[in-house]
Amino acid sequence: MPTVIYDPSTIDFDRPGKHHYQVAFHLDSSWGYSLVPLTIINGLRNQGGASTPGVVAFGGTHGNEWEGQVAVKRLCADLDPAEIHGQVILIPQLSPSACEANKRVSPLDGVNMNRAFPGSPSGTISYRISHFVKNYIFPHVGVVLDIHSGGNEGIFPLCTSFHPIPNPRQRAEIARVAQLFDTPFILIYSSQMASGLLTDEAEAEGKITIGGEFGFGEAAGIQGTLHAYEGIKNVLRHYRLLPGEIVRIDPSRPSRPRFIQAPDLKDYVACPRNGIWEPVAALGADVVEGQLLGRLHDFADHTSEPLEIRAHRTGVVGMMYFPAVVKKGSTLYMLAEETQV
Repeated sequence: MPTVIYDPSTIDFDRPGKHHYQVAFHLDSSWGYSLVPLTIINGLRNQGGASTPGVVAFGGTHGNEWEGQVAVKRLCADLDPAEIHGQVILIPQLSPSACEANKRVSPLDGVNMNRAFPGSPSGTISYRISHFVKNYIFPHVGVVLDIHSGGNEGIFPLCTSFHPIPNPRQRAEIARVAQLFDTPFILIYSSQMASGLLTDEAEAEGKITIGGEFGFGEAAGIQGTLHAYEGIKNVLRHYRLLPGEIVRIDPSRPSRPRFIQAPDLKDYVACPRNGIWEPVAALGADVVEGQLLGRLHDFADHTSEPLEIRAHRTGVVGMMYFPAVVKKGSTLYMLAEETQV
């Protein structure tokens, strides 16, 4: 059974071997705790040779995104400290209350964990958990992997992701590591979409930081879970924390990962009115300006013509709204363009 930790300062991050914990964060409205699962592995393999950066992998930053939770949980059991050189930290459910409720945000404080960074030691529970990550986890690692999926809102082609990075060396290494997940796409997305992201905080600290979208629909999809699980292992191999060669995760796909970017907010198109969304274009498809992407229906008058939604420019369909029922102002689609890194 995992050891419950009430004071994060008592965690021995240097203890050899593999150790499982649950870090207790007191509830704001009752006597009790939310327990964040944490596994720390300090490898027992020959420590000679070049030093390795610590690697942390997160699932469950959003509670209804399951591929990352399942992949990281499996690694908690599967990784053998006898094969590891260096430190691996695994947190399969960063927001346990959101995960238990199968919600994007925590029902305990209504906060989106991926908007809560850098956190606060005196804030509500989500801010205290993010403060723990910032001040207790990040100092031990050089590589941060935050595994997401579309939940019940957006659907993306299988991709890893990162923001535009001004430091050329950091950007080049992030691009190299993003390819290790062998996804069809690698998305460079706007840092203007939101603030308080886990990946924003890690990137700003100079860490090699990878996000990604590995599924949708509140499922633990086969392909997404596979790419998340094997991709994390490829990262460990890349930095020599785990022995062996990099593996091709989807050998049936002839092409290597394709870099696309959508750095501008104008490419994240808001829905013009409430309605029922009927997508027409496929995810990851190349489209031209004016091409039909979908139709927005109004069933108040079933004889009415739908509003046709057409591409505002030529590009790649990098995201599409997933549910049929859509509210005005929701991001209906995102168009990216191919890029070189």
